[in-house]
Amino acid sequence: MSAAWIAQLDLLIRSRTPILWIRQQEEERLVRLLQQVAQGLEQRPLLRWDFVAGLHGLPNHAGAAARQPLAALDSLDLLPSGNPGLLLLLDFHRFVDDSAICRRLRNLAVELCQQPRTLVIAAPDLQLPRELEATVTVLELPLPDATEIRALLGGIGIAAGSPLEPQALELLVRSCRGLPEQRIRQLAARALARHGRLDAADLSDVLEEKRLALARSDLLEYCPADADPSEIGGLDQLKLWLERRRLAFTAEAQSYGLPNPRGVLLVGPQGTGKSLTAKAIAHSWGMPLLRLDLGRLFAGLVGASEARSRDMIRTAEAMAPCILWIDEIDKGFSLDGRSDGGTSQRVLATLLTWMAEKSSPVFVVATANAIDKLPPELLRKGRFDELFVLNLPEAEERRQILNLHLRRRRPQHLIPLDTLVDRCVGFSGAELEQVVLEAMLVAFSEGREFGEADLIAAAADLVPLSRTAREPLERLQQWAREGRARPAC
Repeated sequence: MSAAWIAQLDLLIRSRTPILWIRQQEEERLVRLLQQVAQGLEQRPLLRWDFVAGLHGLPNHAGAAARQPLAALDSLDLLPSGNPGLLLLLDFHRFVDDSAICRRLRNLAVELCQQPRTLVIAAPDLQLPRELEATVTVLELPLPDATEIRALLGGIGIAAGSPLEPQALELLVRSCRGLPEQRIRQLAARALARHGRLDAADLSDVLEEKRLALARSDLLEYCPADADPSEIGGLDQLKLWLERRRLAFTAEAQSYGLPNPRGVLLVGPQGTGKSLTAKAIAHSWGMPLLRLDLGRLFAGLVGASEARSRDMIRTAEAMAPCILWIDEIDKGFSLDGRSDGGTSQRVLATLLTWMAEKSSPVFVVATANAIDKLPPELLRKGRFDELFVLNLPEAEERRQILNLHLRRRRPQHLIPLDTLVDRCVGFSGAELEQVVLEAMLVAFSEGREFGEADLIAAAADLVPLSRTAREPLERLQQWAREGRARPAC
């Protein structure tokens, strides 16, 4: 646990903050941390109440106020007069809309300021009535940080009689970032049950758990980073730029004085390798790839979209270091936000503020097909480290892409490509792959090996996007020629 968070909680309690609302998903961990803080406050007693079991912490009143949330608010009165104490209410967010409970909480906010007693409400969400907004102090319980995970895994390894090697420990610590403590304990227990120890071989289980955790959140998608930079034809300038930043997240880079890289915006026609590049970055840098579909952020209720945006940011930062891939960002934000009541503009403002001010090792890779649909504030320096334009491949790049796809399927191919390269002017990387697949499909259906003639025929039948969407492409190329972005090739 971050020492800063514990210190903040300790300060709030010592300063007689009457009511704390702690947003959390880890009940057992919160109880343990509150016990730690209470012990540091001259062994201040910690009482705990839940709807089913009632009061816990006072032997003479065990089970008091069970199924009586209003009576639970008077539990601190069971302590001797003038004695300090903490009262933790679990799942109490379900009752605060009741008018009597709301009124009692407002009265308690005044009464508790005069004595060393604090009411703590633990809840998974923030659902405060307007009447309580001025009287309740809200805290967010962060997920375990690297220090806490390292101590947890190290302790489990020692207890199991097989201490972790330092390198394996650091790899697991980095991989477990973003998971709650209970999930980490379950993964460790599973590994011990399987082969009696914790080691780097358990990394696949951690990654699968992260994928499932993100699936439950419904905001981010955990994508397999199964693409290698060598599988991308062309884009030499972009590859070089990314390779120079590969080690910028290390402790050595921090001590050298380098900040964490912010991200990159990739603009170009469909099929030019933007999505493949995002996957290749995650693979090359050894980081998890989190994909954000902007449509998931938007909700019907007023303020819900902004709240989901903040939840997404918290999740991404908890998973750091990671790659956050914002796919087709131009589709999510309109230049005119009046059509949706300004929701998209408020969500954009939340993202832009975070991108400009973030210090966490979250590298943002945003992709866009049309530059004219992007808000100008998104293009300003400080949001991204650089903006690259991925254009349609030139002759040599087309040769590289065709060779790549042919060798992937026929490693020893000897098909001449000069004529095919000339026939594929204006084809994107995805369209060149489709040419290869179509030629193979035709030859396979006829029971023979495919060759140069099949590839040329497939290219002649395919109508590239550069013809069907010529005007938008020409506008993008003109914009790039004006020197407003770096070429990726």
